[in-house]
Amino acid sequence: MKARKSKAADGCDHTFRAIYDHEVEWESDDARGLLKLPSGVKVKVLNYDPVMKRIDFKLRFPAGYVEPAHTHNSWHSILVTKGRMCVAGKDLRPGDYVFGWDIRHGPYEYPDGCEVFVVDMGDAAHVWQKEDFLRHRNTWKPRTAAGKKGVLAHLKKRNSGKV
Repeated sequence: MKARKSKAADGCDHTFRAIYDHEVEWESDDARGLLKLPSGVKVKVLNYDPVMKRIDFKLRFPAGYVEPAHTHNSWHSILVTKGRMCVAGKDLRPGDYVFGWDIRHGPYEYPDGCEVFVVDMGDAAHVWQKEDFLRHRNTWKPRTAAGKKGVLAHLKKRNSGKV
């Protein structure tokens, strides 16, 4: 049964959706320019309402990835679904939660890779300083072989200044 579009008086899309995960392809964040993060992040957009400025999506961070300390003109709720997210002195695992708004937060480290589900309201574009990001020293140690390899690759990339 195909979902019918339902535009309400408020202009928002009220269409009911039930989506199989495998039906939505992973794409590079660069493809839509949603987050404006250093390269390497994959995005799976599940729902987007430009009137409401709400986007529901999954993110996949490769092993070793560091998300710079940042701000944005939105709030987000994040649920870790796979792997590890290390932020604010916490080693978060599947089922753990993060909330952020327009106050600077991060950096986030993903020493062994991570997938998260995010609900974002507003402009999801990250505002971060390249110099701060390049100076970042990883705090969290990887626990997997893939993580060790990923951390080394991301350190090499950051040290080269190519983000």
